[in-house]
Amino acid sequence: MFKYFPTNYVWNLSVNLAIEMGAKIGEIEAMCAPLQEAAKAPDADGTRAFRETWVHKADQLCELAAEDEQAGRLISAGDKLSRAATYLLTAERLQAHGAPGRVALYQRFLDLFARGTALSHENCQRVEIPYEGAVISGLYVKADGLQPGQRAPLLVQVNGLDSTKEMKYRVGLPKWLAQRGVSSLVIDQPGTGEALRLHGLTARFDTEHWASVVVDWLEQHPEVDAQRIGCEGVSLGGYYCPRAVAMEPRFACGVVWGANHDWRDVQKRRLEKEGNFPVPHYWAHVCWVWGAKDMDDFMRIAENVHLDGVVEKIRVPFLVTHGEKDSQIPLKWAHRTYEQLVNSPKRELKVFTDREGGVQHSSFDNSANAGAYIADWVAETLGGHTA
Repeated sequence: MFKYFPTNYVWNLSVNLAIEMGAKIGEIEAMCAPLQEAAKAPDADGTRAFRETWVHKADQLCELAAEDEQAGRLISAGDKLSRAATYLLTAERLQAHGAPGRVALYQRFLDLFARGTALSHENCQRVEIPYEGAVISGLYVKADGLQPGQRAPLLVQVNGLDSTKEMKYRVGLPKWLAQRGVSSLVIDQPGTGEALRLHGLTARFDTEHWASVVVDWLEQHPEVDAQRIGCEGVSLGGYYCPRAVAMEPRFACGVVWGANHDWRDVQKRRLEKEGNFPVPHYWAHVCWVWGAKDMDDFMRIAENVHLDGVVEKIRVPFLVTHGEKDSQIPLKWAHRTYEQLVNSPKRELKVFTDREGGVQHSSFDNSANAGAYIADWVAETLGGHTA
């Protein structure tokens, strides 16, 4: 794990995620060098300072991108706008719920991401799936080489507690899958991304409620093989995904990138100051995500967020992965999920070690080898290709 700030795990996590999304080390140095003292400040003051430097760098990149556009250098402009979007998302993710300007910052991030991918001609199409009077937004990435009239296997990819579809797209799994003949649909499910920030759709423990709607939509998609739709989840998605696969029999396989078997227990341990928090303002954040009125209400909701008695219902191939040194979710929960996959015809537990890299939470410290392992497994399972 790259530790720019020796005493601030949450900021280090954010910097590592930005690197995985394509941040450049020189730009990270420029953004982070002024923040050494702010990293030791209380959450509100510190995150405000973090936002100022990262937004400033995004502004600079937007100016440079405008010059590229004026000169007709659209791919270069798109690359800079995409990086600017990554920096805005990194800053937005650390802000408190209700912080002044947070929604506007998020909206600007969405705009820059869309403009950047369009100018760079990326294999990335925004889609919207009607849900509960609003929409579940997603990014559709087509399998490489897919010809008109052909259908490809597809992996639905869901967020964790504080990630977004764009973050998961930038880390690279959709690209690695496309190279292997598998399409992707990366979504902001309720409780994450646009669903939470723009539509007020909070998380729910019965994830099959929205997962089934997504599968319904994919079954009508002309480029998707409805018999080969899998599901993957990262971090808290290590709960969301197994629950969805267990309760929605149309999924053909499942993968967790970081197991999360008993999130209710994780919350109890965090109340006792055990383990690292993924975001500042943690308790206010989880109440927002789950639509809880207060801490008592949140802890009541969290009692449902576990997989005991659920994983046993999975009857399709399933891959459980975990970082050996995960400091947020103990490795024991990966073993628990694997042990309870008694009805899966093809179950596998892969623990990433120092030898491969990706030992931290959901491999945020080094996603390349871990992501390739997952992409290969999915292609082999759903019928893509690995050569």
